[in-house]
Amino acid sequence: MTREPLVGGSFLHYLAPPDRDFLLGRGMIHVRSAGRTLMHEGDPTDHVLVLLSGWVRVYTTARNGQVVLYALCGPGEVIGDLAALHGWPRTATVDTLQETEFAQFTHDGFLACLEDRAALGVALLRQMAVRLRKAEGARVDFATMGVAQRVAAFLVRMADLHGRPSPNGVLVGMPLTQQDIANSIGGSRRAVARALQTFRERGMLVTGRRMFVVSALDVLRGLAGSAPDGT
Repeated sequence: MTREPLVGGSFLHYLAPPDRDFLLGRGMIHVRSAGRTLMHEGDPTDHVLVLLSGWVRVYTTARNGQVVLYALCGPGEVIGDLAALHGWPRTATVDTLQETEFAQFTHDGFLACLEDRAALGVALLRQMAVRLRKAEGARVDFATMGVAQRVAAFLVRMADLHGRPSPNGVLVGMPLTQQDIANSIGGSRRAVARALQTFRERGMLVTGRRMFVVSALDVLRGLAGSAPDGT
């Protein structure tokens, strides 16, 4: 079993304990330190990783050199599943943001697990559905919102998906940088820094090392849902 709380909507989140034990008992457990690359974009490898602790950054580099952050993945999430299922080259690079423990499966081993336990296939489909919904929401945000609104929407999504109650608001224990947010929402780091500073000054956000607290979630949610500000 994982040593950290599972990410809501993750692969393991949707599995009952006996199914988790079945799956993890068939994987090879590894630990990697922060700053290690687990997968390279374009790599033909087909192994699958199920995260047990720690967070990773999933991103691609566009032809113009711009980094686009696809996702931040944490405990319970599976990565590399599409390449394994379809035989595609890796579509993204995956780097560890902190010490990360994961179970590794070969292509054949992972498919055998899915075939042996129907619950695993259903859980994988449910995680894919969550990812699709997040991707659709991000596309709508990019098309209709200014930078400050996109930052607000990003923080709200992180709080809804990964937050837990704390005395001062919703705590999100995730090692995010301003550049990570900028790469995720398609804005500049400077514009993101301005938005975060504004949210802090207005008492809506508290930032710290490897975490942030959304102090006024309803206010940020309202900002994200308001008309575009043109920034």
